[in-house]
Amino acid sequence: MKTLRIAALAAGVLLATSQLLPAHAAGASGGHRPSYQWELTPTGSTSQFRGLAAVNKDVAWVAGSAGQVLRTTNGGKAWQNVSPPGAETLLFRDVEAFDARRAVVLAIGPGEDSRVYRTENGGRSWTETFRNTDPNAFYDCLDFNNSRHGLALSDPVDGKFRIAETSNGGKSWQIQSTKGMPAALPGEFAFAASGTCLVAGPGRTAWFATGGADRPRVFRTVDGGRTWKVSDSPMASGPAAGIFSLAFRGPLYGVAVGGDFEKPDQAVKAASVTYDGGRTWRLVPAEQAPKGYRSGSAFVPGTLATVVAVGPSGSDVSLNGGHSWTQFSDANFDSVECAGHGPQAGCWASGAKGAVGRLTR
Repeated sequence: MKTLRIAALAAGVLLATSQLLPAHAAGASGGHRPSYQWELTPTGSTSQFRGLAAVNKDVAWVAGSAGQVLRTTNGGKAWQNVSPPGAETLLFRDVEAFDARRAVVLAIGPGEDSRVYRTENGGRSWTETFRNTDPNAFYDCLDFNNSRHGLALSDPVDGKFRIAETSNGGKSWQIQSTKGMPAALPGEFAFAASGTCLVAGPGRTAWFATGGADRPRVFRTVDGGRTWKVSDSPMASGPAAGIFSLAFRGPLYGVAVGGDFEKPDQAVKAASVTYDGGRTWRLVPAEQAPKGYRSGSAFVPGTLATVVAVGPSGSDVSLNGGHSWTQFSDANFDSVECAGHGPQAGCWASGAKGAVGRLTR
């Protein structure tokens, strides 16, 4: 099933939530076309960039096929090829950057194809800091709570999802015991689609999302990944369906997007929201959901509850925390990430054929 998936993919707490985000909040999406749009920033690459790290409006990193990693420090006017040497056969699917110089990239695949590289000098040199030696493990995504603590997620091994942890910014990784991990469902896995199948929150909180089984689920931890609780989701699931991306604002309010990547133009139970840190999820009705399968999502900095979701058939925005969505672009992107504060805040998207865009309005 994992082989099928690779082939298919390759071709603070808010204020009182009930007060802040009512089901039909004023200013909800719909009624007018949002003014957001993507400004393309040519990269000169033909790689598919599913890995994306936004630092601010000027600095971003992308990572993708053919072992390629690019970096910009001038808002996308120019991109530098800073790929790790000898990585041409690897599939990079996630990158997490702390600033313009420090970044960690994840290569996916079975066995030793799953690796982590780290740079401290803007990609002039890289150190391989993790190589998976278990032929049954397959790492999908990683994320950091801060510049030191991070987690990487593997599909189930011996019936349980596996977590690797770092406490030194990715310089070294330790495989965690699965004693505190609930059992996986038959056929359950995570999607290495945009680097957001696992997301880290404040403190030691983190969540990861799944698909592939008879129902999608969201796992959550509050102790840095040592113990996990799991909740069912009302979204679609199946061999090519599930939750592809999570986005959280603070420890309680979150959005999940996904659907069925074999039906990219259909919103097949494609979005849901949570008010309680992922313990329960509310399905977004089809008429208010994103207009197709979506693989990436992110909250927009400087807004109260604006969320952007991207996928191969277009991009959608929600102005009310994910309750309703409006498509604003038909551009093909796989990943979206936002970062920065005030005038330095920015959102980026990346995808096939070297495409990278900056969100403008």
